[in-house]
Parts: sequence; C-alpha cells; structure tokens
Amino acid sequence: MTPVELLEAARQLIRRHDAATAGLWPRAGALLARQALEEALDAYWNARGLALGECPMRPQLVCLREYLPDTELAGRVEHAWSALSRACHHHPYELAPTAGELEGWVQVVGEFVTNAEVA
Repeated sequence: MTPVELLEAARQLIRRHDAATAGLWPRAGALLARQALEEALDAYWNARGLALGECPMRPQLVCLREYLPDTELAGRVEHAWSALSRACHHHPYELAPTAGELEGWVQVVGEFVTNAEVA
C-alpha cells in the first residue's frame, strides 16, 4: 500500500469505529498512520539519493529539519511520529488517543505526504 492508501485506511478506521472494535481502532489507526509516515519518509530520502532510510527514525526526523524546506512542518512531523508511536502501544492506566487527537496527527502526516511528493 502507498502512504496515501495507508492514510485513507487510518482515516476510515478513525471515522467508522463501533462497539465491536472498541479499544482496537485507535491503535490500529495510529499504526497505519505511522506506517504511512515511515514509508513516505523513506521515499523522500530515496528521491534525494540519501541512504537515511537505513537509520533509526529519530535521526531521520532530526535530519528532516535540514532537508525539508518547511522546518515548521518537519517539527510537527517529528511530534506526530512520536505521538503515533506512543499510541501504537498499550500502556497500563493510560487511555488510548481520542479520534480528535488521531485526526490531528493524521492531518500532519497527510501534509508531509503531499509536500514530500512535490519537494
């Protein structure tokens, strides 16, 4: 699946949750959105001839601030990836993210996917 398709699947999960998927859809949506971001970032580095896709994600996100013309977006992408990563894992006594939180992070990923294609 492409990053755009992964994001659409995440959006559908967020919009269409029901009692049968209670407790599952937030983490599944977060996982799909994070996967979309990671694949888009890998494509971004490959398009520039940089082998950063082989590095751990945190250094890639630090480097993104230098390579992405919109440094403010790079900072929001870093935050979204961290939040999505945290949301992918179950932590005792911690609530799953709300649909609103997930939609905000998915929107940031969508902005990066769109900007990375033209940058």
